[in-house]
Amino acid sequence: MSTPPPNPYSGAPVPPNPYAQGPGAPNPYAQPQPQPGGPVPAQQSPYAQPHPQQQPHPQQPHPQYAHPQHPPYLAPGPTGCRNCGAPEAVNFAVRAHVGVLVVMRFHRLDGPFCRRCGRALVRIMTTKTLCQGWWSPLSLVLFTPFTLFWNLIAAAKFAKLEPSDPAPGRQQLDEGQPVHARPLAYVAIVPLLWAVWVITNIIADVSG
Repeated sequence: MSTPPPNPYSGAPVPPNPYAQGPGAPNPYAQPQPQPGGPVPAQQSPYAQPHPQQQPHPQQPHPQYAHPQHPPYLAPGPTGCRNCGAPEAVNFAVRAHVGVLVVMRFHRLDGPFCRRCGRALVRIMTTKTLCQGWWSPLSLVLFTPFTLFWNLIAAAKFAKLEPSDPAPGRQQLDEGQPVHARPLAYVAIVPLLWAVWVITNIIADVSG
């Protein structure tokens, strides 16, 4: 009976384990054990990252209530004439209307205006309306009379203002001649006579 060959590695020394923990080395994966009579410690992962402490955000007041004496939805209004800067002014618009057959145009200049600038604009826009505002059917019966009545109210408002000087470096408008002294204002007689003639013929046909 043959004997097995001897094992060449039987007497070789065993190399140490590089991953073996030495005596007294803590195990990072070991769970903490509660102490007798003490609180149970919370389990903490070795990979957990510390969270930075969040700072409380300071409470900012709402912009609408930050300055109650100056609410943001109120824009500062003008303090003088928009043309010359005179302090005595009234916020009222001046209108003009042009009507030619089926083409109509509406012009509007918003205030505020002082006494002199407002009266000058009323005379200019009213003369333009009397000259060019009657040449379409709707303008004749609706828009031109409305514009003339509007400018009449504007002239009354501007006439109530006290005369005031313009701002430094600015100039007031020249009032010029009154409307009744301007020849272009009498162009309105032509369409008015035509309208009277048409209405007279209609009444005559109905009554006859």
